[in-house]
Amino acid sequence: MDGLTEDQAPATPVELFALWFTQALAAADAGLLYEPNAMVVSTVDAEGRPGSRTVLLKGYDERGFVFFTNYDSRKARDLAANPNISLLFPWHPMARQVIVTGVAERVAREETVAYFRTRPHGSQLGAWASAQSSVIATREELDRAYADLEARYPEGEQVPAPAHWGGFRVAPRSVEFWQGRANRLHDRLRYVVRTEQDGAAAASGWTVERLSP
Repeated sequence: MDGLTEDQAPATPVELFALWFTQALAAADAGLLYEPNAMVVSTVDAEGRPGSRTVLLKGYDERGFVFFTNYDSRKARDLAANPNISLLFPWHPMARQVIVTGVAERVAREETVAYFRTRPHGSQLGAWASAQSSVIATREELDRAYADLEARYPEGEQVPAPAHWGGFRVAPRSVEFWQGRANRLHDRLRYVVRTEQDGAAAASGWTVERLSP
């Protein structure tokens, strides 16, 4: 198994993530990996109780990692109370994982609307039909809500983006790249935001440090 060394680490974590993500997409195309953009999103609520769930990454750049959800869902309520968040990409068949820790904030409404219009028609209706994370009496209740929406917005008709639905961007404070190695002597390189004394991000960007496995 090839390792991960400091001389392979570019200046910013998004550059290394882009390389690894491209390789994960290739592994998926070869049938070796399922849903390479699936990530475990972990949050903490106002009482300090943790919660985790799998969400799909929908974009990334130097500003952070983007996903979309119902703003009334548990994860969104958690983030309203405590915007600290962790993302985990579990690429087990490649003996790799990436862990992002940072702070989440809502994306601009225009970005949400633009992405919503790219979703399949059924997924657009589903965003309206599901009051995510709320208790419902039966499956039939959900199916009826979807059927009503399907009648109101048939295939080919534009579905408006719900006001209660939108994106979050996670601005990373640290990004750890984990590469499995023999004898459990794995490689772990972590990018950490270099900060000034006042807590603001320094112009010099990122520090790369090696963690013991």
